[in-house]
Amino acid sequence: MNVTGQQNKGHRLSVVVPMYNEADNVLPLLERVHEGLRGYAGHWEVILVDDGSSDHTARRLHAEAARFGPHVRVVELMRNFGQTAAMQAGLDAARGDVIATLDGDLQNDPSDIPAMIERLYADDLDLVAGWRRNRQDALLMRKIPSRIANRLIARTTGVHLHDYGCSLKVYRAQVIKGVRLYGEMHRFIPAWMAMATSPRRIGEMVVNHNARLHGESKYGISRTFRVVLDLLTVAFFMRYRARPLHFFGSIGLVSGGIGSLILLYLLVVKFAYDEPIGTRPLLLVGVVLVIAALQFLTTGVLAELMTRTYFESTRRPPYLVREADAPPPDVDSGWFAAEVAA
Repeated sequence: MNVTGQQNKGHRLSVVVPMYNEADNVLPLLERVHEGLRGYAGHWEVILVDDGSSDHTARRLHAEAARFGPHVRVVELMRNFGQTAAMQAGLDAARGDVIATLDGDLQNDPSDIPAMIERLYADDLDLVAGWRRNRQDALLMRKIPSRIANRLIARTTGVHLHDYGCSLKVYRAQVIKGVRLYGEMHRFIPAWMAMATSPRRIGEMVVNHNARLHGESKYGISRTFRVVLDLLTVAFFMRYRARPLHFFGSIGLVSGGIGSLILLYLLVVKFAYDEPIGTRPLLLVGVVLVIAALQFLTTGVLAELMTRTYFESTRRPPYLVREADAPPPDVDSGWFAAEVAA
């Protein structure tokens, strides 16, 4: 009996692949996806997102989609918006109960997807992230920056994974669709997921990793510095998205407390010991700290008002309600189904 097939029967899978200047990888990618999902029992689709490629990627995507069938869908962005935006476009277009994402450079192995889906349901997880234990990349340009970034992200977010940068991930659609990705936040998806679900429902699994055969890598050591900046945003949103006053207010109270103690000390010096304080640098420090405290507290109140306005205007509460798995779907022509032997 095919355990993976029985585990996933009745669920629809959407495979999302952002692509940028990967014309030579289009056909090999689709062939590998079909080969890797040959034994998958559920119905599935592939969503190929062209991120404003400057080569012939879009043309080849449409040509191969017409050849393979309606389960291969193409989303063509008007210009290059970046991998995060391309991934979000694919997630928005996905119709499956389960969504898998992978890179279009053939370094991820689609044959890992069925086992990751099995793990998702067997362990009742919301995300299974790939772990490229044996990476086939250059040590200086890819491995070292990735290791630095992984450690920084794990320490800051509290979501401990070995490999944040692996694009091969499998999600429950109802959870990932409650998360919006902006900027260059695709590498922080597990952290964003931890704001919508428990970190205990985020797991990882060792996956295959292949050397790049065509095209050029879009990553380099410079991305490590961008990760540090993005981490500030992630850390703030993870802890204070719905209560920004606690962040700014805490800084304001500490600053105001220290400034008040300084001014109180100078007041005692002035009236108890009749010493001049007008030329003391400590007086300027105390005044600046008190003014800064007022500014932080005011900023916190304004941020709190903006947060509440956002939740009220969008009708999106600061929580997500878990829904039961959908019943087995009806078959239509927009999905691919493989014959699986019992």
